Amino acid sequence: MSRRTPHRYHGPVDGDHDLLRAWQAGDDRAGEQLFRRHYQLILRFFHNKAGTSAHDLVQRTFLACLEARDRIRGDASFRAFLCGVARNVLFDHYRLARRDRDHLDFGSVSVEDLRPTPGTLLAHAREVDLLLRALRTLPLEGQIILEMYYWEGMRAHEIGDALEMPEPTVRTKIRRARLRLEQIIQASTAPPAIRESTIEGLATWAQRIRDGIGT
Repeated sequence: MSRRTPHRYHGPVDGDHDLLRAWQAGDDRAGEQLFRRHYQLILRFFHNKAGTSAHDLVQRTFLACLEARDRIRGDASFRAFLCGVARNVLFDHYRLARRDRDHLDFGSVSVEDLRPTPGTLLAHAREVDLLLRALRTLPLEGQIILEMYYWEGMRAHEIGDALEMPEPTVRTKIRRARLRLEQIIQASTAPPAIRESTIEGLATWAQRIRDGIGT
């Protein structure tokens, strides 16, 4: 296999698009910068889904991205592409751990179904703990979509790019997952005031979780 001639970019490079183009042209420094820029994003993606395997799955995600770099479209969101790779890595992780791997439906099975022993949860407030536990009981697909939406601030079209879904489908799934999440919280044994505070301040508690992961 012939080695490509490295292309060096000069001066500051702003935005994922320019970094991706430079990386695809052979500049490994640009790839390293892309990975550093999105490391916390992918760590957050796995945090409430993979327990102690999270860091290993982060590395697998970036390795898969490295192997696929020439197939990444320059007009696509790199963040969305990376989340799509992470989703596939997560699904493969669970399939390999199950005897019924061919029958797993990630649109209905939750993290609690797949990993019945909860890992250590980040808990800066009772609402944070309740929200994390409720997310883990959602179907995994719904958990992924809500965390992309609330933790990462990704818009429906970008989530659609990541998960290979039409934007209207993503919007519908966001609404349904949010409704199901609220139902789970309301059905919990937490005091009524904590349940109401968690639902009313969902975006705030999601941001608290986001800021605390990896610190």
